[in-house]
Amino acid sequence: MIDISALDEHGLEDVLSEPADATRDIVAGLNGDIVVLGAGGKMGPTLAMMLKKASSGAGASRGPGKNIYAVSRFSDKAARAKIERAGIKTIQADLLDESLYSRLPDVENVFYLAGMKFGATGNQPLTWALNSFLPGLVARHYKNSRIVVFSTGNVYPLVDISGSGASEETAPEPIGEYAQSCLGRERMFEYFSQLHNTPVTLVRLNYANEPRYGIIVDLTRKILNDGPIDLTTGAVNVVWQRDANDYIIRSISLAKSPPAILNVTGPDTVPVRRLAEQIGKELNSKPKFVSEEAPTALLSDASYCFGLFGYPQMSLEQMVSLIVKWVASGKKVLNKPTKYDIRNGKF
Repeated sequence: MIDISALDEHGLEDVLSEPADATRDIVAGLNGDIVVLGAGGKMGPTLAMMLKKASSGAGASRGPGKNIYAVSRFSDKAARAKIERAGIKTIQADLLDESLYSRLPDVENVFYLAGMKFGATGNQPLTWALNSFLPGLVARHYKNSRIVVFSTGNVYPLVDISGSGASEETAPEPIGEYAQSCLGRERMFEYFSQLHNTPVTLVRLNYANEPRYGIIVDLTRKILNDGPIDLTTGAVNVVWQRDANDYIIRSISLAKSPPAILNVTGPDTVPVRRLAEQIGKELNSKPKFVSEEAPTALLSDASYCFGLFGYPQMSLEQMVSLIVKWVASGKKVLNKPTKYDIRNGKF
């Protein structure tokens, strides 16, 4: 069990970026270097750090370490500095500016994390540009590479909370312009994958959690502030960010044309009421609930992922305990709510 009380942010990111042995094996087996595009966001830094560890820690018997590049606008200079301290080469670039593409590294392996969710409703044109137009630019530029694309479970319809969730075979039915633009992202990579025979994996993720952001952080802060918890969205999926990073990196082994699709999330359909009560028990506080559970929610079935790569290393109970202790102690959290409870797609 991780001693969260002993960790600062640097120590936390070290934990979140520690690759499993199977991840090291897959990275060691890749030909060529790796770039992470959109590396300055919530998951980008620890994903890039995990790739660096998986490469440089491969050992002499597995060949020399690979160059890992991180590309972002890097509006947060501290994020860039910590990525560089990990031995990762950073490149500051606005990927919407095609004149800068000559500065991008020529690599065989690409992890694409760029996109926009928060503020999407207030700026639909930029949302579509980042989530649908930009993927076409990148897919065309890296047509000879292997690409893992961050997508989202939001491309699926709301499904019955008593079922197992949407599988990779479920037809997309995105609600709202953000989710529609994310399906646009997938379609652009699909188009160029088929045009150039580019191997691609589309990763549909929901929801990654760590002590600074995620659904568990959202609920913990509401309970600490004595705020009401709306139960209309009555169930969610959650996964520890380290486990999500492991799955995402390993998914490059699935890349093909037409693209492979992989759901990444935790194994449980978690009732929000039960999750909040578990958090409340950790805090010695009783949550306040409003509304009643709707029969549907945004839920994904990741059993295909588990069949390929095994179950998450972090259990739900451990994840809740770790995150609640971090938040309750007053350590840094990001002001990036998941908005998991929004049902009309207006983020």
